[in-house]
Amino acid sequence: MAQVNSAASASAGAARGGPTVLRIMLGAQLRRLRRDSGITPETAASAIRASVAKISRIELGRVGFKERDVSDLLTLYGVVDPDERAALLGLAHQANVPGWWHKYGDVLPGWFEFYVGLEEAASIIRCFELQFIPGLLQTAEYARAVMMLGNAGRAGDDVERRVDLRMRRQERLTGDGAVTLWAVVDEAALRRAIGGTSVMRAQIEHLLEITRRPNVTLQVLPFDRGGHSAAGGPFTILRFEPPELPDVVYLEQLTSALYLDKREDAEAYTKVMNAICVEAYPASRTTAFLESMLDELR
Repeated sequence: MAQVNSAASASAGAARGGPTVLRIMLGAQLRRLRRDSGITPETAASAIRASVAKISRIELGRVGFKERDVSDLLTLYGVVDPDERAALLGLAHQANVPGWWHKYGDVLPGWFEFYVGLEEAASIIRCFELQFIPGLLQTAEYARAVMMLGNAGRAGDDVERRVDLRMRRQERLTGDGAVTLWAVVDEAALRRAIGGTSVMRAQIEHLLEITRRPNVTLQVLPFDRGGHSAAGGPFTILRFEPPELPDVVYLEQLTSALYLDKREDAEAYTKVMNAICVEAYPASRTTAFLESMLDELR
């Protein structure tokens, strides 16, 4: 009956995160069942007429579930109790319900869709940015200017859909269950006049306003600190309330992204994040720093 309780906990604990978190939780349970039964990924793949790569994606929660496949795997793993099977199959059904971001599928690449689902479920997000203001803190005008970089020929409707998606993501900062955001931004991101002076002035004014919220912390890593611990570039660490979910480190690339969920990777990036927070100006200096920037832009 342990699997029943685990499935019920997963469903309740991941309600905010929708299908992404449910897939991760169910995938982790299927991986645990497979290993406990001593079955290899090759044997599991054969049972559902799939590849070993698909078994890996299922166990990582990176794809949707066919309930028939889950049923066949449960049989293979020796899960015969009707209540246990019903709970896990119910979880598979819920994991296939599209999240709100599904309607943006025309402008949302698959590699980033997974991140949006994680962001929706996270209880704490910590990030370091070198070039841009973090997406959750951008104004619509700034976001629009960012999206036009290197994409001047992109259709207007396409850009507006992307901006709308980014603004919708920012709802995670408000309301019940709002995420805690702790961002460290290199001074370069604040000095780089994305969209021109007026856009940057409005962006900094927005930062002054949004950082008054108790769940938003912003630190600035100034030029005079010289080199810093995050020489490898920007990254995001997402933490979740359900204990079944590990921290995930997100590393965005030009046309793809890396998701690191091994404990040693998360710990390594957390140490770097902690070091950057020490190297940056304390959050208590952020308001004064931003106000001085506004004076320069007037």
